[in-house]
Amino acid sequence: MAVLMLSVFTVSIGYGVILPLLPYLIERLLGTGGDAAQVSRSTGLLTGLYTLSLFLFAPVWGWLSDRLGRRAILLIGLIGFSATMLTFAFIENIAAVYAERFLSGMFAAAVTPVALAAIGDLAATEEARARRLTFVSLAGISGFLLGPMLGVFIARVGANLLPIVSAAGSLAIPLAGTAVLALLVAVAAVITVPGTKPGDAVLKRNQATSEAGPWLVPKLLALAFIVSAGVGVFEVGLALRGKQELGLTQYQIALMFTECSLVMFAVQAIVFSPWVNPKTTRWFIAPALAVLAAGLFLVPRASDFTLMLVVIGAVAASAGILSPILTYWISSKAGKAQGAELGKQTAAASLGVAVGSAAGGLLYDVALLPDASFLLATVLTVLGILLSLGLPKMLVTRKLGKAANDVPKSPIVAATGRTDDRIDQLL
Repeated sequence: MAVLMLSVFTVSIGYGVILPLLPYLIERLLGTGGDAAQVSRSTGLLTGLYTLSLFLFAPVWGWLSDRLGRRAILLIGLIGFSATMLTFAFIENIAAVYAERFLSGMFAAAVTPVALAAIGDLAATEEARARRLTFVSLAGISGFLLGPMLGVFIARVGANLLPIVSAAGSLAIPLAGTAVLALLVAVAAVITVPGTKPGDAVLKRNQATSEAGPWLVPKLLALAFIVSAGVGVFEVGLALRGKQELGLTQYQIALMFTECSLVMFAVQAIVFSPWVNPKTTRWFIAPALAVLAAGLFLVPRASDFTLMLVVIGAVAASAGILSPILTYWISSKAGKAQGAELGKQTAAASLGVAVGSAAGGLLYDVALLPDASFLLATVLTVLGILLSLGLPKMLVTRKLGKAANDVPKSPIVAATGRTDDRIDQLL
């Protein structure tokens, strides 16, 4: 569990380190020829490219982990992620940044869904599954929580102590540190993570829990996409609005992302605490989507730093609840294909962030409709509310015995205890 949590933590901290500094890095690489519009577009596209790569490769890595074992795929992801982060530390070309973001996303896609699938293998009960999935989710949030502030702090300290680092780009030290951390976690994974495929007992247990209708998991995947799209618009819009409209410093922008992660951490710890039955979480989906829609609508209307913090709290609380709830229910309904289904969930979430991030950058500050990206995300979230209205009843697993007892029995069945089909065969 510790190694799985560290794996997700490492990928998240690598993403978090880059996000608040990305507009400043792009501005430096573009030089005097770059304007605010180009910085906005590049920030959105680069963030979207990373998550688009997650979308493309997460289902493949998850499928391979079902067949080759979790450890091999996890090692590929961690070692590859380490190499790309170390390369990013010395990039001095905007085209190379695009290539690095794509490759980094490709290897990161082998970490999160495989770690989640391993949880599905290890958990003996639904309560244990919910708690452990939450632990991994909290590890990811912790990485994103520390990443922005840590990246800005280390970059500033490095620039003051080593001027050559500033000339090469202030991201060098935190990125190299993340690369080393990924290698250390890979070594730990070799020792602790089982290298074999899930056993027959695990597969039978997971198969027994999978009694979902054909459209249930696709609905959950659609909601994962919608939530992530809103978060993608929110993240890019937050960085751009803080820099270009509110005139905030790097530290203030990083503080907003830190608040976002803290709120997510807190609400997840509460919702999936031992005092809450995991099955009751299905009733939280629609209300949380409503809060998310309201928060996204209000973000561009927050006129100062204090109001931004209030709105950020609402968005973070709703998104923080929804993400692990959807992951839990997809894992619960995945059956024996834990890697494949959780890979699809990671892909759906990544595609949502990619679309949201690209929209957040490309539609930001459009002349005819300045708040176009946030308005689009709000409308999409409202559609998610409508989609989620019937989910609480669909997520309740009806056992075959109970369903059979609900059907009126014939006199012969009542007398003999045999099913109608069996009596037909006997006759």
